[in-house]
Amino acid sequence: MARAKARNKRSGDRRPAPQAVVAPVDGGLAELIPDRDRARAWSLLIDGAPQSYVDLDDPAYLNFEYQRRLGHVIDLAAPPGKPVHAVHLGGGALTLARYIAATRPRSTQQAVERDAALVQLVRRELPLDPNARIRVRSADAREGLAKVPDGWADLVIADVFSGARTPAHLTSTEFLDDVRRVVKAGGVYAANLADGPPLAHLRGQIATAAGVFLELALVADPAVLRGKRFGNAVLVASDRPLPIAELTRRAASDPHPARVEHGRTLTDFTGGATAVTDAAAVASPQPPPSAFR
Repeated sequence: MARAKARNKRSGDRRPAPQAVVAPVDGGLAELIPDRDRARAWSLLIDGAPQSYVDLDDPAYLNFEYQRRLGHVIDLAAPPGKPVHAVHLGGGALTLARYIAATRPRSTQQAVERDAALVQLVRRELPLDPNARIRVRSADAREGLAKVPDGWADLVIADVFSGARTPAHLTSTEFLDDVRRVVKAGGVYAANLADGPPLAHLRGQIATAAGVFLELALVADPAVLRGKRFGNAVLVASDRPLPIAELTRRAASDPHPARVEHGRTLTDFTGGATAVTDAAAVASPQPPPSAFR
């Protein structure tokens, strides 16, 4: 492991400034970059692509746009402060698991992260609160999901990327059928999706989820929805009515406002796209080089 050199620019402060941590992991080269404006906050990058942001002093602080949107979904999934059972497919730096532990104490969580070396790095450099009930399993997301009991989860969150792309086997009806098996009645599924023009992947994922869940909503930057740029969109699904009005209000009040699509408008947005099956599934598109600038 190599640690990048850094200088402490604050005069008279004898504490060394946090230094970047660079280490090979199974998925590529991991970098933990300190945030100079927040004492114990770090960004995780894999091969230069931003993956997670964690503030160890304030785990309820969500820096990335898509994570704030997923945070809104978490906040509205149950009454404030009520403990939940949550499954995280894709662990990264465990940002959202930490968020739930901070905002919903006594929650029980399972995180599935395929990259065992990354899990070890995060545990060592960004240790979890010992009181947090977070179990981390090093396994493929779909294999890990298969081990979760029927109807166990109030919330399933999918945020899985390999080389900045969602693996094909996590985009299909068969995958979502297993998600639906795990989600209890009234529970919520939320997925971080990434796409750009012509939005074929995003439209296909909405059509796929519509075949499994009764209620859907999509939260995204208006420019992404118009196909003007590559970006993230959060898909929310359940078998009960979703809190559209409050989700819309929260998304619109973010530093980077987002729009919420649902109902007929969301159906029209799919443009006739059909559900994806295992036999025809492909990974999400490769982001353009400009996506991370």
